[in-house]
Parts: sequence; C-alpha cells; structure tokens
Amino acid sequence: MAGTDTAGTELYWDPYDPELVADPYATYRRLREEEPLYYNERYDFYAVSRFDDCRDGLRDARSYISGKGGILEVIKADMEMPSGILIFEDPPVHTIHRRLLSRVFTPGRIAGLEPKIREFCARCLDPLIGSDGFDLIKELGAQMPMRVIGMLMGIPESGLEAVRDQVDANLRTRPGQPMEARTEGFSDGMIAEYIDWRADHPSDDVMTALLHTEFEDETGTVRTLTRDEAVIYATVVAGAGNETTNRLIGWAGKVLGEHPDQRRQVASEPNLVPNTVEELLRYEPPGPAAARFLPQDVELLGQRVPAGSAMVFLVAAANRDDRQFDDPERFDIHRQIGQHLTFGYGIHFCLGAALARLEGRVALEELLARFPDWEVDMDNARLATTSTVRGWETLPIVLG
Repeated sequence: MAGTDTAGTELYWDPYDPELVADPYATYRRLREEEPLYYNERYDFYAVSRFDDCRDGLRDARSYISGKGGILEVIKADMEMPSGILIFEDPPVHTIHRRLLSRVFTPGRIAGLEPKIREFCARCLDPLIGSDGFDLIKELGAQMPMRVIGMLMGIPESGLEAVRDQVDANLRTRPGQPMEARTEGFSDGMIAEYIDWRADHPSDDVMTALLHTEFEDETGTVRTLTRDEAVIYATVVAGAGNETTNRLIGWAGKVLGEHPDQRRQVASEPNLVPNTVEELLRYEPPGPAAARFLPQDVELLGQRVPAGSAMVFLVAAANRDDRQFDDPERFDIHRQIGQHLTFGYGIHFCLGAALARLEGRVALEELLARFPDWEVDMDNARLATTSTVRGWETLPIVLG
C-alpha cells in the first residue's frame, strides 16, 4: 500500500492511530521531507524517518540507549528491567548476554532446521490443496513459526499453542491504545514450567543450552544463568521468533497477492525467493519502529533533543527513503537492496535474522510450489491490534 494522500493536512504521526497504522506511508513520506526530526507533543517523543538518521541513531548505542526499553510505552513507563531482556540492555551486560545467546543460536543449529521447517510447511499446506482458499495466517503464519520455536526450545507440540497465545497476549492492544508496559509474569507461566522441567530432563535444545552454558558475567563471575534469567531469555526468544515471522508470512501473502506478475515469476523461478523475502522485509517490515532513551542532550539535524527524551526510529519510513533506494514505493523482486533496517543496526542487530530469513524463504517456496495463484479477500482481512509489530491477524486468500 503506497499510502493515502495527506497533502494539505497538518502533519501528524501517532503510533496508536489505527488509520495511520493501517496506511502509514504517505505520512512517512511527509515526515522525511517536511519534519525529518519530528516531535509528538501528545505522547512526548521525537522521531526520525530518513534512512541515514535511523541507521546512525541505531548504531550510536551511547547517545541512544536501550536500557530503558526499546518500545515507546516501556520507555515512558520508566520501569526497572529484569536481567536477561537482551533487547532492553546496554553494554557491558548486553555484550555478555548477546555473546551467550550467540553461542546458543549457532549458524549450524539454524541451518539444521531447514528440513523440519519444510516438513512443518507441508503439514500445514498439503491438506489445503484442492480448496477454494484459506486464511494464510491461521493455516501457516500462526503455525509454522510456533512449531520452529517449539522445536528450538524443546517445548512439546501439545503445549505450543498455549505458549504462543500467552506470549502473544503480551503484545496485543486495543485499537488506538498503547501496549500496557509490564515486566511481571516472566517468572511464572508455561515457559517457566518448561524451564523447570528441562532442568531435570536435559536435551539437545535451546532451553537446555541456556540452563547449562557457562559464561563470565559483568562481575567477573563464571556461572550459568539463574532460573529466572533463563525464563526471561526463553520468553523473549519465543515472543520475537513467533510474532515477527508470522507477520512476514502475512505480508508475503498480501504483497504478492497485489503483484501477480511478480508472484508468478517467483513461482516459476524459485532462485528469486531469497531476494523476494529481502524485498518484503524492506517493503513491509513487521517491526516498523524502534525506540531509544536519551541519557544526555543530542544535537540532531540542527536541533537539540534534551536528555530524558524518547526517540523513535521509524524503520518502515527509512526503508522507503528515496535517498537510499531508487523508486522505494515500488515493490520489486529484482531490486538490488544492499541494506535495509528491518532487523535493526549496530549492537542490537536482530540475533534471529538468519532464522527469520530461513523461515520466510522456506515458507514462500512451499506456498508457491502448491499455490502459484491467489488473490487476497481484503474485505475479510484484519490487521493485528498491536503497537509493537504490524501485520495481519487474518488474511483470507482466494485461490486461482
């Protein structure tokens, strides 16, 4: 969606406005051109929307810190962060914890998932062959990522949907409302139960690795994670891994439904799938924004942004900046993308990027192999009500 024309109206961007969330790109375009450093008085935050400004800000982990949260609502709540929420940490603790997770999420472990991911996709899609259509989110988007995370974490299949629903509930909001910032609930719930069970029943999975991998913490002590730290790690991994990949699959259905010629070309030339996934990530990022806290004054674009401010980096706007990309509002499976900001930049670059790319590639390959033609029933499609990620709650597709 290119965005509704907003010329002549007052420039206003609100992350909780359902209409702006549904169709943000014209407003993003105006922000880049008219107010590249934007201030929202109602919610008291600043935002930047140009590619270079977002990239440079995400890279500058001293001027824009994550320790107060990476989500606007969390920053504004000014809460105490429990240890282990990697995306809400600063060096040196972040460096230590990221190194630990990197040892758990090895390239070999990720690459070894491909046959299972393919098997999960087949299990979801094969029963739908011969049908008139189906809800892509219900049948694939909400299923395959959940099972991959379950396999990684060692969660039995019988408990996967309950864990997914519990984690996803933390991201849900009412239309037009901010997410309720909270950190309670990490030390109980189903993931905590599985952590406790895995402590006595080790296996070849991420939960076991989290519990038994030794590291040197910020005090110089060599130890393993505490039980509560392991629960937090597992909860963060489960939430990030399921929600964003689910949205990527939904955007694949939506965008390729709107570009039938390109979809058919990808279906006939599967070697185009990896770049198609990359273009989907640029064109419709599941996480459209990242927030940071300013511990000190920052001079930016000729203005002073005072210490204590919240800064929102509009990744989705940056990914369509014509200073970085030619004809950025056009979806193009052949685009030489170079770099986008969907997975962040700098020390907080998404640890799960390789897994998301793998899941997106396999899902699209398997979907197109069975269903090269579809249209989206937009009358019955519904965007998810969350201020943290952007994507489809339901996406019915009609098969050709």
